[in-house]
Amino acid sequence: MAVPVAFFAVFFAYPVAAITGRGLTVDGVWQFGRVGEVLAAPDIRGVLWFTTWQALASTALTLLIALPAAYVFARLDFPGKQVLRAVVTVPFVLPTVVVGTAFLALLGRGGLLDELWGVRLDTSVWAILLAHVFFNYAVVVRTVGGLWSQLDPRQEEAARVLGAGRLAAWRRVTLPALVPAVAAAALMVFLFTFTSFGVVQILGGPAYSTLEVEIYRQTAQFLDLPTAAVLTLVQFAAVGAILAVHAWTVRRRESALKLVDPARTARRPRGAGQWALLGGVLATVAALILMPLGVLVERSLDGPGGYGLGYYRALQSAGASGGTFLVPPLEAVWNSLEYALAATAIALVVGGLAAAALTRRAGRLVRGFDALLMLPLGVSAVTVGFGFLITLDEPPLDLRTSWILVPLAQALVGVPFVVRTMLPVLRAVDARLREAAAVLGASPLRVWREVDLPMVRRALLVAAGFAFAVSLGEFGATVFIARPDNPTLPVAVARLLGRAGDLNYGQAMALSTILMVVCAVALLVLERMRPDRSGAGEF
Repeated sequence: MAVPVAFFAVFFAYPVAAITGRGLTVDGVWQFGRVGEVLAAPDIRGVLWFTTWQALASTALTLLIALPAAYVFARLDFPGKQVLRAVVTVPFVLPTVVVGTAFLALLGRGGLLDELWGVRLDTSVWAILLAHVFFNYAVVVRTVGGLWSQLDPRQEEAARVLGAGRLAAWRRVTLPALVPAVAAAALMVFLFTFTSFGVVQILGGPAYSTLEVEIYRQTAQFLDLPTAAVLTLVQFAAVGAILAVHAWTVRRRESALKLVDPARTARRPRGAGQWALLGGVLATVAALILMPLGVLVERSLDGPGGYGLGYYRALQSAGASGGTFLVPPLEAVWNSLEYALAATAIALVVGGLAAAALTRRAGRLVRGFDALLMLPLGVSAVTVGFGFLITLDEPPLDLRTSWILVPLAQALVGVPFVVRTMLPVLRAVDARLREAAAVLGASPLRVWREVDLPMVRRALLVAAGFAFAVSLGEFGATVFIARPDNPTLPVAVARLLGRAGDLNYGQAMALSTILMVVCAVALLVLERMRPDRSGAGEF
């Protein structure tokens, strides 16, 4: 546990504590009265209210739309099922900047709906809610559908034999078993939408602001660190409560259910109802997921002289972006790949050691450490990024001019995915195999190499893929620390969208398309490598 604890202490706890302390202290004296002043401000209360209700609305809408798909993937077997599973997961690994850009191309000025019917939904709450459903659709499908596919259908059939109707049997047998998974999925969706940044930043305009967006504005635009510090503490408290409830639901699910092989539960659709449900899900996927992505690609090809690769060619010239970058925007692709590879290596080392420690030890301290590993997913990435600038500026950790600063920030987001992917597989390894190897004279390192590694190799590759994808798309912290001569893809897209002109807009669409393709390819590779016993059917 030493390496993971040191990593999180130096690169997470220290920057967050430092910037919060700087905002709430004057001459070394804590100004706790500032908390009440900030929370009493009408505009801040409006931000808190909007953050909460849009997260609740996004969660309810996502459950409503995605639960039928969870049933389809769990209980029905149809051609192209694995490809469709990968397709619905693509939005989640996309950077939120790309998600916002895709819906801007669909719903914004000059977008598809604007051209066809003169309808614009950008700078409206509906655009934000739809983008959140798009982003979190896979969370519900894979979390609930993964468990649903492993529930023994014979229990529900037995209830029907005893006289219960189809609905009554489902309500009394299947639904209670699914409640923990639905609760876990709802909590994750609420967490991601509560801390939403890129989507609201692009689609919300000045009228809508979540806590994360407001922290960015107060920090980067107004330089009001006290207000940003108070909002960071509020978000930290809310995320901590959400993660605590999530951990309780996960433990309840793990201890209460007996699962079966998913291959035994899926059947071909039977009857008009199941075929209609399958058709409805396919139509939803086409309209909600494929259409925004398709429009994004179409806008990247629709140049002033007609369809072509003009915007992609313009990415090769720094001058074509009107001075937005010191280097050609296309260099952001290679920068992002290099940073993501370095972040993946860091995340694998830190997350792998953390997963190994959590496997071999128990107790409240270790369970608390497990929850701590998830905090970077919910704590303000903006705060972390700005904290890097004000803390990692003195020897021996003067990293402000070092390229490693960006991968370190990205690795903070990748580590939780590594831990969550590897932990179930490591726990499934029979401890007696390790003991037998040790009795035969193997050192601890050789036990790991000969016993654990062959069993977790595929899970390690999946963890690397997820860490790579989320590192590639990290935006909240990177926007502060990426240098102008070395921008990442998400930062480049945001900067291009922030400047007027069709050329900048087209280049943003082209860069977003490139980033989408890279993430989609990584995910398709992951789908072919999923370990059988890692709980990969879940998210």
